[in-house]
Amino acid sequence: MADIKGILFDKDGTLVDFNATWLGIADFMAMDAAEGDRWKADRLLAAAGFDFVTKRFKPDSIFASGSNMDVVELWFPRLSDEDQMLAVSRFNEITSVQGSSMAVALPGIVESLRTLHNRSYRMGVATNDSTSGAEKTLATLGIAQLFDAAFGYDAVANSKPAPDTVVAFCDLTGLKPGEIAMVGDNRHDLEMARAGGCGLAVGVLSGTGTRDSLAPMADVVLESVADLPDFLATRVNVPAG
Repeated sequence: MADIKGILFDKDGTLVDFNATWLGIADFMAMDAAEGDRWKADRLLAAAGFDFVTKRFKPDSIFASGSNMDVVELWFPRLSDEDQMLAVSRFNEITSVQGSSMAVALPGIVESLRTLHNRSYRMGVATNDSTSGAEKTLATLGIAQLFDAAFGYDAVANSKPAPDTVVAFCDLTGLKPGEIAMVGDNRHDLEMARAGGCGLAVGVLSGTGTRDSLAPMADVVLESVADLPDFLATRVNVPAG
């Protein structure tokens, strides 16, 4: 049994309204990749998991939970290594600048994060966005000061669902994995929690994940991070692992 002293949060769909923030950016990226060809851009969006009927990205799809490298590998499978890195750099610029400037916080998130910070939880962000994009987003939302660090896919050797970010957060804070809760809206987040030995894996329904997709990997599934302070306040200990 372990007390939770630190919390790692996924960003998009967990802290940030995924669809309100990213639909326009995803379309811009696809049109950029398709060189203005609307038909081709729509095919790229569909391949990345966009459902044109619901106007949302599917749970655990490439765009919902992957990195810009994953998107580039999907959309440009035959690029040379050099051109691939140029494409990733281009997408990083788009997501870092536009993604952060257009970020929309989910309802109640800012207040909940301040509550958790006031309770002395050590907090970090674990995202498959770039580190720069994550840091800019936190600054845009006015909550950067609440976090010890933001870890993008480029801050660790292996991004989610690998456990590297959990290890990095432990190294930074001095906490043990069992003292950390991982909170996210996709299976990648919960898989990282399990791989890293986190004491608590929390799924939230505020993003692209569903209760059916999250429940098998989660210790608890909440509606959103807005429910997290009350949940943590009512628990004494949780299973470690």
